Amino acid sequence: MKQKNLWMFVAILAIICGACVITCCNSDDDPVVGPTEDSSQFVTLTDAVPDAILEIRYYGTYNFVGTRIDGYEEPTALLTKQAAQALKAVSDDVQQQGYRLKIYDAYRPQKGVDHFVRWAADLNATEMKPYFYPDLDKSVLFEQEYIYEKSGHTRGSTVDLTLFDMNTEKELDMGGTFDWFGPESHPDFCGDPETGEYTGDNSKSPSGRTITEEQFQHRMILRRAMLAHGFKPLDSEWWHFTLRDEPFPDTYFTFPVKQLK
Repeated sequence: MKQKNLWMFVAILAIICGACVITCCNSDDDPVVGPTEDSSQFVTLTDAVPDAILEIRYYGTYNFVGTRIDGYEEPTALLTKQAAQALKAVSDDVQQQGYRLKIYDAYRPQKGVDHFVRWAADLNATEMKPYFYPDLDKSVLFEQEYIYEKSGHTRGSTVDLTLFDMNTEKELDMGGTFDWFGPESHPDFCGDPETGEYTGDNSKSPSGRTITEEQFQHRMILRRAMLAHGFKPLDSEWWHFTLRDEPFPDTYFTFPVKQLK
């Protein structure tokens, strides 16, 4: 009788342990990766792409929040090693066309995303509305998915950028500012990004805004270079690209933005 009970106990224990393996351990189909402070697989972007120009908007106050964003301790940019290597290829490509890359944001710590969420919930904080979202009521920012509780930037292989014209020594005119909340920021605004054809169709703009054919083609120069070297675009922001084969697709990092040691 005791031996029978022992075998029953062993069988039950095996079932429990098997369930624990299925529930607790990661799988390729359903990975479970918690936030991490580990920055060992990241590089300072300008170490990998020395010709890049930095204008880290979230370290300063000229951004849609109007203050420095939590987690941005130094005006630098960080990326995973793989994304930085791919961006170096982009930089080499556009330099042959007379441009340099100008970086607005790269890796973004989760505390920065949390700052955005708190700001969006405060409907009275609208100091920067005239500059970044004049056509929107702030109450729709979550509903229309301008603000998320998670961001691809926090995975370390996403970058926000534009082009700097080495002949004019000015930013290339893209027909709209970085972080403009509205359809005017969409890659398909006034044209077809798949074919590069300018259509002039500005019907999506709530205020009848438009961009010129030259401005649309400037956006396409950046887009073509990024796609040619392994990045994928976002359908709502002409400046936003993520490494197609990003190394940490399910990891959200928490270390601050500052020079790596």
